[in-house]
Amino acid sequence: MKKTIFTGCGTAIATPFTASGINYDAFGELIEDQIKNNIDAIIVCGTTGESATMSKEEKKEIIKYAINKINKRTKVVIGTGSNNTKNAIEMSKFAEEAGADALLVVTPYYNKTTQAGLIAHYKAISESVNIPIIMYSVPSRTGVNILPETCLELSKIDNIVAIKEASGNISQVAKIASLCGDNLDIYSGNDDQIIPVLSLGGKGVISVLSNIMPKYTHDMVYKYLNGELQEATKMQLEALELIDMLFCEVNPIPVKYALNVIGYDYGIPRLPLVELSKDKQEKMVKVLKKMNM
Repeated sequence: MKKTIFTGCGTAIATPFTASGINYDAFGELIEDQIKNNIDAIIVCGTTGESATMSKEEKKEIIKYAINKINKRTKVVIGTGSNNTKNAIEMSKFAEEAGADALLVVTPYYNKTTQAGLIAHYKAISESVNIPIIMYSVPSRTGVNILPETCLELSKIDNIVAIKEASGNISQVAKIASLCGDNLDIYSGNDDQIIPVLSLGGKGVISVLSNIMPKYTHDMVYKYLNGELQEATKMQLEALELIDMLFCEVNPIPVKYALNVIGYDYGIPRLPLVELSKDKQEKMVKVLKKMNM
C-alpha cells in the first residue's frame, strides 16, 4: 500500500497577474486564507493557475515562492506536466529540489500520444524524481484519456501514487478503483462529482471551488469520510449552482472574477483568456450572494 499524499481538499490555486508579472501580494493573501481554512493541499501551476501562459522563469519563481510561503503548513503539489517529456522532467526535478511534496502531471496535449506513449511518458518522469506523482487525466482539455488499464500498468510504479480524474466518467472512475485498489489513490478533478468519487473510495478532490470556499469544500469531504453522508451530500447539491457558474466559461475565467468579487485583487486572466462576460458577471454575483459569500 502506497503512502497517501493528502486526504481531503486540495486547492488548484489561481494565479493573479499584473501587466508585468505575478501579483505576489494577492497570491500570498490567498495562500494564507487557504491555510487558515484548513485546506489539505495547495496545487500550484495547474490549469487553474494558468501555467500554460507562464514563462519557465515565472514558473520557477512562483514554485519557490509558494513552497517558502507555505513552509510545510500544508502539502504543496506542483504542476509540472508538458507535452514535451524532456521539459516535464526538467520542471519535475526543479520542483523536487525546491521542496515540493508531490507533482501533478497532466497528460501530453496537442501532439497527444497513445496509451503506450502515456506509459513511456509517465515512466520517464517517475524515474527522474523520488517524490510522488499524481497523474492528471482531463481529456476535455488535452484530447487524451488515461484508460483504466493504463492506470493499472502505471500504478505498478512506486512513486506514481494517485490520479486526478477529470474525465467526468464515473464508470471509468469505478473501473480504475476496481483495477488499482490501494495502489492508486483517486482525487476528483470535478467539483460537481466530489461525493460520487468519494463513494468509490476516492481520497478527496483537487478543487476550483475551494479557491473561494476552502472550508466548505474541505468540510464536505471530511463529513463524508466521517460518515455524515446525508450532510455531505446536501453540501454537494447546495454548491452545484455555484460550481456550474465557476465553469460557465473556460476555467479559470469565472473563478478569477469570483475572487475579485469576494475581495481579492486577482485581476483578469492572461490572453488568450479574457474577463468573464458581462451577463455572466451579474449571474455570478447573484449566486455568490445566495451562498453568503
